[in-house]
Amino acid sequence: MLSRIKQELPALSPAEARVAEWVLEAPDEASRCALADAAQRSGVSEPTIIRFARRFGASGFRAFKADLIAAIHSTPPALHEDVSAADDAPAATRKVMDRTLNTLMALREQLDQFPLDPAIDAFSEARQWLFCGLGASGYVAADGAHKFFRLGRPVRAITDAPTALQSAAIAQPGDLFLFISHSGQWPDLVRAAGLAVRQGAQVLALTGSGSPLAQAATWCFDPGSDEDTSVYTPMSSRIAQLALLDALQVAVALALGEDAAARLRRSKAVLTAVPAA
Repeated sequence: MLSRIKQELPALSPAEARVAEWVLEAPDEASRCALADAAQRSGVSEPTIIRFARRFGASGFRAFKADLIAAIHSTPPALHEDVSAADDAPAATRKVMDRTLNTLMALREQLDQFPLDPAIDAFSEARQWLFCGLGASGYVAADGAHKFFRLGRPVRAITDAPTALQSAAIAQPGDLFLFISHSGQWPDLVRAAGLAVRQGAQVLALTGSGSPLAQAATWCFDPGSDEDTSVYTPMSSRIAQLALLDALQVAVALALGEDAAARLRRSKAVLTAVPAA
């Protein structure tokens, strides 16, 4: 069921997509919720919850929860794609490290295909930077904002769909949005990216190159990880996204010149200064 919900997500209505996003992000919670709680937590009406349940073959929300519980218990252990229960600790550790190293090496090999120069120019000229991600990608967006604010431009981390949509709706030329999504399938992010572009903002997406989000953005940087994040907690894909943001921050700092370098020095020095007596 979870795989089917993920596959059909791009075709759902905006309200049903919010339900799908909540179910995919918190399936255990969804399987225990009362109808009213499910509506509140996904931000839709109770009839929408019922329509969503019927869309996926259930007679109502109670039956949908039973199907969801069965799906959860039939899902493979959420450890790691390369690790089995038979692996000892050293073998499991090596497999995780090998997957991450291979992902980073593959990312390094495709850097020449990325539109780095126009993206860095857009960062340099932007009046503000907005980093957007939902679910696990929200933590990556927050990390990116935490790194970039030291360069001296207004920076925001946006980690929920309503704020992403509203920020895109009031975007202006000179705004630069960076959307982060492994799948690039979340309808609200795709809609927000399209809104931002129509408002005259620039949009860079860290996502799969063939995804709806990539098609809505001005530019796409594809981190290239084949990790199945609908089953497994993001690991190598998250590391690839973080590494790419680190590289972009350094490249933007170089483009901004001595002013950015001075800000970086001052932001570091103030944390090591001896406080006055």
